[in-house]
Amino acid sequence: MYNDIEETIVIKNLYKFYGKNPAINDISFTVKKGEIFGLIGPDGAGKTTIINILSGVMEASAGQVSILKQAPKNVRGLIGHLTQKFSLYLDLSIEENMRYYSGLRQVPAEVYYSRRKKYLSLMNLEQFANRLAGHLSGGMKQKLALCCALITQPPILLLDEPTTGVDPVSRREFWEILSTVANEGMTIVVATPYLDEAERCHWIALMHEGEFQQIGSFSQLRESLGMTRLEVRTSNLKKLEERLGEKNLCTPIVDVQLFGDRLDVLAKDAKAGESEIRKICFQESILVHSIYITNPTLENVFAVRLRYLKKEAPFISFPFTIKRSSPKPEEIAISACGLTKVFGKFRAVRAINLDIHYGEIYGLLGANGAGKTTTIKMLCGLLEASSGEISLGGIRANLRSQKIRQQIGYMSQKFTLYDDLSILENLEFYSGIYGVLPHLRRAKINWVLEVCGLLGKEHMLTGLLPGGWKQRVAFGASIMHEPKILFLDEPTSGVDPLARRQFWRSINEFASSGTAILVTTHYIEEAEQCNRIGFMVAGELVAQGPPSEIKSSQPGELLEIVTDCPRQASKLLQSHLDPWQVCIFGDRIHLILLEPILEIPQVIMLLKEFGITVLSQRSLPFSLEDAFINIVQRKYR
Repeated sequence: MYNDIEETIVIKNLYKFYGKNPAINDISFTVKKGEIFGLIGPDGAGKTTIINILSGVMEASAGQVSILKQAPKNVRGLIGHLTQKFSLYLDLSIEENMRYYSGLRQVPAEVYYSRRKKYLSLMNLEQFANRLAGHLSGGMKQKLALCCALITQPPILLLDEPTTGVDPVSRREFWEILSTVANEGMTIVVATPYLDEAERCHWIALMHEGEFQQIGSFSQLRESLGMTRLEVRTSNLKKLEERLGEKNLCTPIVDVQLFGDRLDVLAKDAKAGESEIRKICFQESILVHSIYITNPTLENVFAVRLRYLKKEAPFISFPFTIKRSSPKPEEIAISACGLTKVFGKFRAVRAINLDIHYGEIYGLLGANGAGKTTTIKMLCGLLEASSGEISLGGIRANLRSQKIRQQIGYMSQKFTLYDDLSILENLEFYSGIYGVLPHLRRAKINWVLEVCGLLGKEHMLTGLLPGGWKQRVAFGASIMHEPKILFLDEPTSGVDPLARRQFWRSINEFASSGTAILVTTHYIEEAEQCNRIGFMVAGELVAQGPPSEIKSSQPGELLEIVTDCPRQASKLLQSHLDPWQVCIFGDRIHLILLEPILEIPQVIMLLKEFGITVLSQRSLPFSLEDAFINIVQRKYR
């Protein structure tokens, strides 16, 4: 009876008030059968509120909400809902969790076994069916949660930040699954802080303070910006960033963002922007290595829109009190030689060699379970290595001494502050632990409160803060003593796009002061912020270098094609190529071809044979995510 309903979700003039405060303010949108609709926005934008109203968990204050032409509470049995927090039973196996949720929804036994086989196969979980959920990696847990949400084959699927903390490989697999079930007719609404994965949605709504700021397809949003992005590589990125960012400079330059080995410059006109950049470089005697003209990203669209609305908070510099001499380029802050860790018979980290200099940001990337956190814990003295040598600040012995610890800042993957203490009490406690002098504490604590937007709220219990806000407070606590060496283990997990950008400005500020920084991340595009990166696979460091060098060294070619039937084309190509070589991005398909001269004509011919028209094709430079997937898959082929 629901197969004939084309507009499966209809929201008109939706409001939600908490007391007198509007969480949702006059929102309207429609989602058709088989579409993926993305809700994008910072913490507190209202994404989760919309998901909860659609699921029937929460009532709207005003407006019309229709799911399959009925009120959400009347069709709860037809809605699959994946919440932000992992809600399965960790002491049950994959099989037991799926059977439990199947029983709750009264799925007949024969239907259950058919669907169980389908979804376990689709998510590559068949061989782990008897493994306890508590022993799964983050990516596998999310796949299991999705299995349980899909076991009733609901026509509507609601996902609230489903890939937070999930590694790049699992994220891509997760979105391929969403593409598959959408192609089968399922309607999906997904909230995500990851702007790169929002590009895979048919429609995207940019949210801020309970309102839609813009809505459209990725192509429409990008075209509405009317600007060009320039990737700029020079001999002095910091100086160029400062000049381009001067407020009194009347130029075609709209936005400037520093990455590890480049500047991303947003310009109203490509030629005028390039001319301005070259003029400044000439004036400042800066050598231009390259200027590459390309399309804006969704983050560019979001940042410009919020800047136009004056919603972006100004950057606040850290109140440094320790003066340091500029580090010499050859000075090594963190060194590891043959670093290995074995748990029983399991080799978690395998003979890693690593050198990180003062003033350098080094990013460690890898799938869940690759060994990143274990490596960081060994390097900062929290975990004893099975073999190998470690040097911190030139010191090799007694790495757990108080002298060494005063030079190190550490922010762990899981929030480590005390939930039952107030924000202020936590910050005062860590100021004392790190030996911050009493007369300097107030200024540094105030800095943390101000950049977190928590001035006046410092007596709130830390446990009441949203996840992204907790991460900001934890980051502030880890740097108040101005460490010479800083370890950040997935610091921006769950942090919204604007806060992530401010995070990285602070990280870059500390690197400029001479701090050596080792950071792990699942948000692969932010790894572009690092001066150098290392890819970990199964405990091994399989590639190292600047992001641009790693991308340019990839074999094969990345091809983008646009067809009249993107989902059918994606499914067809995956049946003829390895699945990892094919990825769908909304209305576009990305292909990694190892022998492009031979394979491109074959791809075009194959699509033509099945009646699929190729509307356009072009070669693209490898993104860091493409490079990571390429390296990981070649490692296991």
